[in-house]
Amino acid sequence: VLDIFGFESFEVNSFEQICINYTNEALQQQFNKYVFKLEQHEYEKEGILWNFISFPDNQDVLDLIDKKHVGILSLLDEQCIVPQGSDQKFTRYLYAKCDRHARFSATATQRSAHKFSIEHYAGPVEYTTDLWLEKNKDQLPVAT
Repeated sequence: VLDIFGFESFEVNSFEQICINYTNEALQQQFNKYVFKLEQHEYEKEGILWNFISFPDNQDVLDLIDKKHVGILSLLDEQCIVPQGSDQKFTRYLYAKCDRHARFSATATQRSAHKFSIEHYAGPVEYTTDLWLEKNKDQLPVAT
């Protein structure tokens, strides 16, 4: 498994960490695509004898995080624009929408603390949703 930027999991993982880990997931997917998928396709096309290399496909975790209308980031964006959206409402919405995804989990203990876990390519990470709406609404400074 390639780990370009240092996949991390801390004692407390919040919005910033899911953004970092999402980026690592996307980079891993690009690496897999160009180093494995396309090269193996090229070998087949050219009739080169080779042994198939098995590698993990992490598209499902990318979909969990970024798929339009159902991914974690889309659900967060939606809660940021609805009247009286809150971290707690976002978290309950997240449990309702993502609970059946194989890479998503939330134990009863996690749910009581507004947390969930994602099984990333590099391992499981538990996230807390505290302040996610505020952080997602944060504006970049205007360039002068």
